[in-house]
Amino acid sequence: METPRYLTRNFGNPGALAHEGYVKSGGYQALKKALGMKPADIIEEVKKGNLRGRGGAGFAAGVKWGFLPKDDGGPRYLAVNADEGEPGTFKDRALLEQDPHQLIEGIAITCFANGVHAAYVYVRGEFHKGRRTLEEALRQAYQAGVLGKKVMGSDFSLDVHLHPGAGAYICGEETALLESLEGKKGFPRLKPPFPAVKGLFGRPTIINNVETLSCVPHLISMGAEAWAALGCEKNGGTKLYCLSGQVRKPGLYELPHSTTLRQLVFEHGGGPRPGRSIKAVIPGGSSSPVLTEKEMDVRMDFDSLGKAGSMLGSAATMAIDDSTSMVRLLQNVSRFYAHESCGQCTPCREGTHWMHKIIDRIAEGRGQADDLDRLLDICDNMAGKTICVLADAAVFPVQSFLRKFRAEFEEYIRKGRKMSLVGWTEEMPEAPTAAGIH
Repeated sequence: METPRYLTRNFGNPGALAHEGYVKSGGYQALKKALGMKPADIIEEVKKGNLRGRGGAGFAAGVKWGFLPKDDGGPRYLAVNADEGEPGTFKDRALLEQDPHQLIEGIAITCFANGVHAAYVYVRGEFHKGRRTLEEALRQAYQAGVLGKKVMGSDFSLDVHLHPGAGAYICGEETALLESLEGKKGFPRLKPPFPAVKGLFGRPTIINNVETLSCVPHLISMGAEAWAALGCEKNGGTKLYCLSGQVRKPGLYELPHSTTLRQLVFEHGGGPRPGRSIKAVIPGGSSSPVLTEKEMDVRMDFDSLGKAGSMLGSAATMAIDDSTSMVRLLQNVSRFYAHESCGQCTPCREGTHWMHKIIDRIAEGRGQADDLDRLLDICDNMAGKTICVLADAAVFPVQSFLRKFRAEFEEYIRKGRKMSLVGWTEEMPEAPTAAGIH
């Protein structure tokens, strides 16, 4: 049975990019409904609908909204995280490019529910098409009275501002995003105080991901009970999964949370290429611990993957077949984190580069007998010892790769230069794009 599409219902329909087309597809009806509700009732609906943040942490959206202090008469803000920088993730880009009015509707409902009159959308600097598409949609929304003064004829007013980033992975971290929005260097902030209390411009701030906000209109439209029923316990609604790597049908899939990792890779993704077998899968972006083929019978929701020793994260699922060197793969991953560390915290600044230097040495056939234990020791000195979790994100793949594929690393060290010249040169399938929607 095919899963009904909600978040991707307008994908492939260019008419929905325009305000008129979006309205014809049922758009802005949820906002109209919300404007007739009490703000507190909207927040309660989101809680009952078990909507969890789609940015990576999976924190309950309604609970997060509830952290805002009581209205003190001053401004409060919504910051929209559209800085999607996690390797293998392309869901938010697709939402920006193919259904921008859905995001705007989610922003408007969220702001009304929380007494917010100004929202800022922080878009990843490389998302040129998505930024242009959203800019045009915002222009149309203002013209149609969806934004600005007296939203859809109500007493509620809302302004939405678009802010392009400058290509820094660290600005996907919520407090670094706030720093960047304020015109400062994208360094994460110490917490507490948390953004809900002291966020953008020193005022209470909600920070939500693009996919999270895009879910809100559907939850309000169908009601909390129906939205929750689409998922599983504590994980309401459908979920966007970014499937890439060595599978026959990479792309973006909207599926229930009850979908297992094996179903995603084999049933929806078509499994590995002819003559190959799946060796491992990274389920939630490069920072999530890797799982072996034997561990794939796990449900793709936040809690189940956590119990399996990994995490759903941004739902960037990367399939790895038996033609891939885990040493070479970790070499690429560690290079990324070494490059993207902001340098604010010494354990992360020094540790990411040190780890990459050692892994690079192993991959090039110059590994030393104690390199693997040294890597694990560096991990212990990084995890949980920095202002933000980038250090942890760099540590998780190293720890999981060595725990589950240590023999492969030991073979590289034992055979040295000969092992570094081994094949793994087969062509990869083309990288998935936002057009590869299923």
